Amino acid sequence: MIIRLSRTNTAEVQRRMLEIRDEGGVVALGRVLTLVIHTQIGGEEEAIRAANAASREHPMRVIVVSRNPDHVNAGEEPRLDAELRVGADAGASEVVLLQCYGELGSHLLGIVQGLLLPDAPVVAWWPSFMPETPSAAQLGQISQRRITDSGRQADPHAAILSLAGCYTPGDTDLAWTRLTNWRAHLAALLDQPPFEPVHGGRVSGDLDNPSVHLMAAWLHLRLGVPIEKVEAGETPTGSSGLHAVELQRDSGDSSLTRLRDSVGVLRQPGQPEHHVALSTRGLEDQLAEELRKLAPDDMYRQVLLSTLEHAA
Repeated sequence: MIIRLSRTNTAEVQRRMLEIRDEGGVVALGRVLTLVIHTQIGGEEEAIRAANAASREHPMRVIVVSRNPDHVNAGEEPRLDAELRVGADAGASEVVLLQCYGELGSHLLGIVQGLLLPDAPVVAWWPSFMPETPSAAQLGQISQRRITDSGRQADPHAAILSLAGCYTPGDTDLAWTRLTNWRAHLAALLDQPPFEPVHGGRVSGDLDNPSVHLMAAWLHLRLGVPIEKVEAGETPTGSSGLHAVELQRDSGDSSLTRLRDSVGVLRQPGQPEHHVALSTRGLEDQLAEELRKLAPDDMYRQVLLSTLEHAA
């Protein structure tokens, strides 16, 4: 069910939500958190689809606040339009879409504060643009967890360095989340023979992709050895991002290479090649993973700082 409200206010939105709950039995008590999504008008649906899918694992209230860029807002009449989505249109969540026009878009905190679930964690997510300092942004100030995506910025590597310079416990980034499967396979690789120390490594991929830099920083941090970053250009599969990781040991190189979107190959000296699942995970899977861990990610903090130290 979708209810649209034009030229409304937050008090009216709250009143209609209470009516929907009373009439249809929509239960808010089972919601485990409030996810606040900040995006631009016209770019809401991808984020809503991902949140609805993730809500099947994390029942939640989703508040989507969208606005036009500042140079567009300057000429707009202030107004608030809203949509309330429940039932089949909201997955296992309830979705409140708030479209802010004009000067109203500068007061996001006041707009969303009355709609937050009581006594539940708040997660802020910027799926497209990101604030200069997430923890200092209006929505970041009320959030226990703040999710950005440096890979969607105009200069992704600069975005990672910016996040490293302003890190606050609770910050995370989907460029880091996208490395989870790679990190798991590489950790398993080092648990297999030959049990030799690693004395160097190489990460190849699209050097404009922040995940490549985060992977190199993680390996350097965990192994304590030099890690070279190499531009892979267009990979055989046509994909961008991380292409391969090679670890240098006395008996020969061990490596993990992406063959195509869902498959990678592990190579070890003296052993047959081993194909592994290395899927390109959808946005809903990335979001669901981050919502599982509301505590600060200390490894991400260390990797960010290592990235900043080795930026040159």
